[in-house]
Amino acid sequence: MLKKEFRILKRLDTPGKIQSFLNKIPMNFEEDEDSCMSPLMVLRKNKCHCIEGAMLAALAFKLQGKKPLIVDMKASRQDDDHVIAVFKEGGKWGCVSKTNHGVLRYREPVYRDIRELIMSFFHEYTNKSGIKTLRSYSLPVDLSIFDSQNWMDSEEDIWFVPEHLVNIKHYAILSRGQAARLKKADEIEIKIGKVVEWTQHKFS
Repeated sequence: MLKKEFRILKRLDTPGKIQSFLNKIPMNFEEDEDSCMSPLMVLRKNKCHCIEGAMLAALAFKLQGKKPLIVDMKASRQDDDHVIAVFKEGGKWGCVSKTNHGVLRYREPVYRDIRELIMSFFHEYTNKSGIKTLRSYSLPVDLSIFDSQNWMDSEEDIWFVPEHLVNIKHYAILSRGQAARLKKADEIEIKIGKVVEWTQHKFS
């Protein structure tokens, strides 16, 4: 039987509705300790960070009869990784993304394959110094492989998901030589990258 907390997800019948719902959930700043909450706990606590948001979006897709797919985007040591929920419509890929910044957000389903989708993030994916940090990506992971481990409704943190993402194959998007020659973002791009949607005092 569908948990009552998940009924709202059942009504999110388009990727755009899923993204809009995710945008309204405050950012999880992990004030007390690191977390990797299940979708159930995200809904109960009403906060999430990128992988928690990606898994919630993946569950919403699952409830619509689609595969719950997530993709890991790996950054250099100078930045954080990012996780997105991906979907396919009309033979093209798009994604739902939870982020606190004005970039690395929703992508319309207009991309031919996962690499093309990931590359749409490349120039935006910068750290506070303006260095472009995206380095590799995984293929989509179907979260159904974790059904027996209760990834959807565990009341405990589900660290087995990010642990799996760390261990699977990632595909490099540029060589060391290319990385060494990258131009830093312009000052205006750095300024835009610092725009945030949520601050801690909004819900603390």
